[in-house]
Amino acid sequence: MDQVNYPIVIIVIIAVIVLLVWIIRRNQKDEKKLEKDIIQSELKPEENNDKEINT
Repeated sequence: MDQVNYPIVIIVIIAVIVLLVWIIRRNQKDEKKLEKDIIQSELKPEENNDKEINT
């Protein structure tokens, strides 16, 4: 127990870093998609109301 197994520690640290980067990127994509969906949901009723008024 006195020695630290450095190759395994390095592999675990790299795996954690890769996981964090993946989670951050996925979160950014999901955030952009959510913003786009919110904007679209806010615009659609207004467009429909304008069409109904003009006809």
